[in-house]
Amino acid sequence: MAITKEELIQGLNEDLANEYQAIIMYLTYAASVKGMEREQLQNFFEKEIADELNHAKMLANKITALGGTPVTQPAPVPPAANAKEMLQNVLKAETETIQRYVKRMKQAEEFGDYGLANELHEMISEETHHKEETEKILGV
Repeated sequence: MAITKEELIQGLNEDLANEYQAIIMYLTYAASVKGMEREQLQNFFEKEIADELNHAKMLANKITALGGTPVTQPAPVPPAANAKEMLQNVLKAETETIQRYVKRMKQAEEFGDYGLANELHEMISEETHHKEETEKILGV
């Protein structure tokens, strides 16, 4: 059974809520990170905000192009007591985002929206880079 436009819009809105979460998470973590690595981690977190904002813009525009209404509420931002917890939360969020985008890319192809599938493919690449950089910092 083929995916419906409404199901695709619903999935894209889930993705959008999580991009909002990422923007808020990176902004909050950049402002509140403490310790010896503060400057480096602050720069790392702040650098990611622009990519996540671009992802949110693309998703919101695609949702409206499909006739939907973009969500306005972010997914909850996980609290973190220290830099390690911040990085672990970032790693978890990036991993889950990649999984969602792979699913959404397949749905876009099934729906016949190859432009969206291509956009998602590029976003998967960017999110994978974010994930790998976070893994390097954590030493995992």
